Amino acid sequence: MRPALIALTALLLPYKVSSQQARNFPLESAAGLRVHNVTAEAVTLDGKRGVRLTVSPEVTRRLQALTPDQLTQLAQRGSIEGVDLEQLAVIEGIDFSSGVIEAEIAGAPAPDAGAGARGFVGIGFRVQPDLRTYDAFYLRPTNGRAEDQERRNHATQYISHPDWPWFRLRQETPSKYESYVDLVPGVWTKIKIDVRGDKARLYVNDNPQPVLIVNDVKSGANGRGAVALWIGPGTIGHFRNVTVTPGQ
Repeated sequence: MRPALIALTALLLPYKVSSQQARNFPLESAAGLRVHNVTAEAVTLDGKRGVRLTVSPEVTRRLQALTPDQLTQLAQRGSIEGVDLEQLAVIEGIDFSSGVIEAEIAGAPAPDAGAGARGFVGIGFRVQPDLRTYDAFYLRPTNGRAEDQERRNHATQYISHPDWPWFRLRQETPSKYESYVDLVPGVWTKIKIDVRGDKARLYVNDNPQPVLIVNDVKSGANGRGAVALWIGPGTIGHFRNVTVTPGQ
């Protein structure tokens, strides 16, 4: 029986190991991305090949049709009733619960963006099929070196849509889900998101210490779903070299 057991183990072990292996997505083209309210195209930024996301023309038209009150509501809550304005590009073939997501990202306000644009750029995880329910970490690059300290303190952000947009988190628990980190708009920035059940940490530019710690990830200890490239309103976002490593 012992030789048979060894043979069976040899057959099963590769499948177990492969399920825990890191998967790398260079993003040298838009292939393998399922876009939602964004346009994705392959471009080169500072000599590095990646994918650029911009707000789709249809979303731009919808935004232009909103009333001032609706625009205010959108800015404060991140959404308005009856209008889906989530801006994502889902990486096909990933079912993520816990583990590590690494990427190089860059964000800057679009030329026609409003005064409140910050170049919002980040990564969504545990994204549900409705493309409205997910957790995310993102950066506000123009805040990184702002002359106003309060703006600097809002350089990073955790959110969990649809129930926990940035505005609600800031209103109910000021400073808990945001932090400062040095950022420059339009410059490639390395990020690492480490998710362990209902705890998550954001690392920036290979710093061994996290810049933002979340001890109550809103999707819960057992949440799971897709991984997506994420941009906010009025943003031109760049993404490359995404690596997803499953964890226990």
